[in-house]
Amino acid sequence: MAEAHQAVAFQFTVTPEGVDFQLSREVLKHIYLSGIRSWKKRLIRIKNGILRGVYPGSPTSWLVVVMATAGSSYYNVDISMGLVYYIQRWLPEGRPYRTPYTRTLFSMAIFSTGVWMMGIFFFRQTLKLLLSYHGWMFELHGQTSHLTRVWAVCVRLLSGRRPMLYSFQTSLPKLPVPSVPATVHRYLESVEHLLDDEQYYRMETLAKEFEEKTAPRLQKYLVLKSWWATNYVSDWWEEYVYLRGRNPIVVNSNYYVMDLVLVKNTDVQAARLGNAVHAMITYRRKLDREEIKPVMALGLVPMCSYQMERMFNTTRIPGKDTDVLQHLPDSRHVAVYHKGRFFKVWLYEGSCLLKPRDLEMQFQRILDDPSPPQPGEERLAALTAGGRVEWAQARQAFFSSGKNKAALDAIERAAFFVALDEESHHYDPEDEASLSLYGKALLHGNCYNRWFDKSFTLISFKNGQLGLNTEHAWADAPIIGHLWEFVLGTDSFHLGYTETGHCLGKPNPVLPPPQRLQWDIPKQCQAVIESSYQVAKALADDVELYCFQFLPFGKGLIKKCRTSPDAFVQIALQLAHFRDRGKFCLTYEASMTRMFREGRTETVRSCTRESTAFVQAMVQGHHLNEDLQRLFRKAAEKHQNMYRLAMTGAGIDRHLFCLYVVSKYLGVESPFLAEVLSEPWRLSTSQIAQFQIRMFDPNKYPKHLGAGGGFGPVADDGYGVSYMIAGENTIFFHVSSKFSSSETILKLHALNSIRMADPDPGERNYDNMLKMLSDLNKDLEKLLEEMEKISVQATWMAYDMVVMRTNPALAESMRRLEDAFLNCKEEMEKKWQELLSEAKRAQ
Repeated sequence: MAEAHQAVAFQFTVTPEGVDFQLSREVLKHIYLSGIRSWKKRLIRIKNGILRGVYPGSPTSWLVVVMATAGSSYYNVDISMGLVYYIQRWLPEGRPYRTPYTRTLFSMAIFSTGVWMMGIFFFRQTLKLLLSYHGWMFELHGQTSHLTRVWAVCVRLLSGRRPMLYSFQTSLPKLPVPSVPATVHRYLESVEHLLDDEQYYRMETLAKEFEEKTAPRLQKYLVLKSWWATNYVSDWWEEYVYLRGRNPIVVNSNYYVMDLVLVKNTDVQAARLGNAVHAMITYRRKLDREEIKPVMALGLVPMCSYQMERMFNTTRIPGKDTDVLQHLPDSRHVAVYHKGRFFKVWLYEGSCLLKPRDLEMQFQRILDDPSPPQPGEERLAALTAGGRVEWAQARQAFFSSGKNKAALDAIERAAFFVALDEESHHYDPEDEASLSLYGKALLHGNCYNRWFDKSFTLISFKNGQLGLNTEHAWADAPIIGHLWEFVLGTDSFHLGYTETGHCLGKPNPVLPPPQRLQWDIPKQCQAVIESSYQVAKALADDVELYCFQFLPFGKGLIKKCRTSPDAFVQIALQLAHFRDRGKFCLTYEASMTRMFREGRTETVRSCTRESTAFVQAMVQGHHLNEDLQRLFRKAAEKHQNMYRLAMTGAGIDRHLFCLYVVSKYLGVESPFLAEVLSEPWRLSTSQIAQFQIRMFDPNKYPKHLGAGGGFGPVADDGYGVSYMIAGENTIFFHVSSKFSSSETILKLHALNSIRMADPDPGERNYDNMLKMLSDLNKDLEKLLEEMEKISVQATWMAYDMVVMRTNPALAESMRRLEDAFLNCKEEMEKKWQELLSEAKRAQ
């Protein structure tokens, strides 16, 4: 209880002689240092606010203007055209302006400041106008027009020399509102090849009615919002797509990010975590001081950085109708989970950030702590994995006062959450299932060892492997990817380890140990926790995840073919999906709109008429290579054009989404919007950004590659596909679906081990295994029946041809083929019955 005593700054005792005060100098010292640190942060924010507010101007440029004005007056040249004299007349009489010389200097300073600020305003508006030009995106590589070259020179001149993270925010243009006819036209074009004639005619009629009657009124309100708000999409997207969702966020919303998988820095769990946490807090300090360079497209066009503001010290707070994001200006600790227990680990000693070796010592203390969980503590985090309404009610009923509130505050007010797992995961190229099991552990764990409401959970496995589970409402994947690249680069190339795998330096043994959080969880709350756990476990058990490394080639070969790597992968996904399902479907690909202020994402409908034409030609198998190449080029160009339109604010789905929100506010019913917004995305895809920070040369260190990350399927009968085109020679894929869907089969035989893998090694869920085997058996029987019908029909067709051509030998061969197939069917059915019997005996 030493830390509890140190938490009291002073004590007093009432005695007959009076009141006896006992001061704790150590605590007062920490309070003093904490105050100093807070004032430093305030001053830094004030300074950054001033520098950001006058960008691309600077104090130096202001001084130059003042000196130019003063110098001109020395040579009797009035560049102010009489304004300095006019300002001097209006200065009040008083002590500061006692002499004419002083009054003249003050007038020149005021005039110079006015000219300087007008120049800043002019430069900003000019830069905003220049950044509204997107013609450069639609020009072919190596065929840059003269207009674009002049534009690039002007942007570079007006961008300044050393911008801070948020320097360009006020210079970014607003996201434009597309016209309704353009959006409707692009929508109909995106679904025409997916519908039959009758369905398309119906949708075309609804669209025309919407465009002529309902849309003009909705569009006016949307344009009005675009004038008033910074971004007409982002706030509604965050609220209605993420925060108002009442379903569990595990699998449905949260996503995961993997560690470096081809190299390993250390096997010591606490050491790896010490370096990673130190790197993260270093990144946060740079973030607070705006020392991180803004992300620039082509090194020229700035991307919006507002999503980075809520990376740390942020938690999703559950509510009955909607959740809210709680963001704090600072946090000095992290919350840690290990073996069913929660801890609070301080990150600072006074005003100094703990060194990696000290953090390693603190995490090792937690790993060595033998204390058991308190009643109800072990599965407490399952509340964040269950339904949002149930979690909100439980939070209000059981965590609104007393020690439960204090402990919950320690978690929700932490910089981020850390999970110390007892399992080991890594990627073994010789073990196909290893990467998938690693991804499953990151996506949902055992449903109670992640705090899914935190902005992100840093996950540390027993063998030193790391990963992230990230809440989606506060930002999109490239933002957390920016942090993760910094952490991995800093860990590998700046911090390092000793020969024994520990962090460099010596620990400070006098640091107080991590603080164990105290709970008082009643039986009623434990029942709610168990209910949430069962909901989350059923959801997690239903997720089928297949992660793999594609080795035959990467973006190097694709670029040699003069094709966009993203377009290549998207067309390949269309081909794979058609071969799997025998039909096409609406396909979602996420693109970013961060070239606009507070932009987030837009949808690229990558299943185009051109891509389906190529896929059908490939499947038919009788086209010449020249024809296939022509169709592929056409499909790739179409995809690239749609991606560019989405990035430049001319997408389809965000506009229709906002029109739908306006219609709900106004109480206007639109059958067209209702149908569009209810269409399922059975193939949801996303490319993972990489090399946003150049911390090392990927050509020099080709094995320093992360495997990207993934997410759960969007539709119950669909696939979720995430991919990272890593380096020049490899691509990582993360494909998810649901076991409960008979429409999706990822890896029927190779992934049996993943299907049966239980996230909790202490439990064997034979009921789920039997159900899956039984369902699979039924699906197999249906499949065999259909195959039998097709085989018999094909056999008799061949037999007729044989009779007509009087070839009895061929007829006999066909009969033997049919008999062999039927025997194979009977043997497979027999094997499945034996497998079911073995599973029942195991139960």
